[in-house]
Amino acid sequence: MDGLKRIAVFYDGSFFWKVSQCLTDTHARGSFLDIDGVHEYLRHKVAALETNNNVSMCQIVEAHFFRGRFSLKAVKALPDPAKQMETDRLQDQILMHAGVVTHYHPMNEFSTPPGEKGIDVWLALEAYDLAVHKRFDVLVLVSGDSDFVPLIRKVNGLGTRVLVLGFDIEGSKTSQKLIEEASYTVMMSEEVDSKAAKADPIVNGLFFGAST
Repeated sequence: MDGLKRIAVFYDGSFFWKVSQCLTDTHARGSFLDIDGVHEYLRHKVAALETNNNVSMCQIVEAHFFRGRFSLKAVKALPDPAKQMETDRLQDQILMHAGVVTHYHPMNEFSTPPGEKGIDVWLALEAYDLAVHKRFDVLVLVSGDSDFVPLIRKVNGLGTRVLVLGFDIEGSKTSQKLIEEASYTVMMSEEVDSKAAKADPIVNGLFFGAST
């Protein structure tokens, strides 16, 4: 309970952007997730779990974002390459201003449909390596993929708690296996829909344009 709680956040980028897009397009919130707001929310959540609500003793010390990226050649072959490049640049800008370290991996452009390959392994290796060398108190995993279960088990073995930030909206569902292995799980889909959230500035601050 004593001392600074160091929090490291690892984003499964495709999962995060898919959820954020869904909240914009089909949810009553009608807004993208604000990463600064997500980090502030996580500080408060960890404070409630580990420090008797002492938010000042809970700090984000690392944040990493992993996603596949199309080559310029592949983007130029799209129906609207300018739109894709604008979207990529906007996402980079959001992450840069939030102080998030980006890790991009070449997309498998020859599969049908084109997809990511190797991103989960890269995220897991990077997260475990940093957990070993920097000894975070809490590692936050923003993903729904059960492939990260071995990562959680390894990190648990270090004595680092894992908080899974999960969602269950429009086809983006967090694996039950992840939930069972994590020290803590926060289902954001339930959090943002709760009646109490409407009056909570920390929850409202999760979204762009919200007044906090």
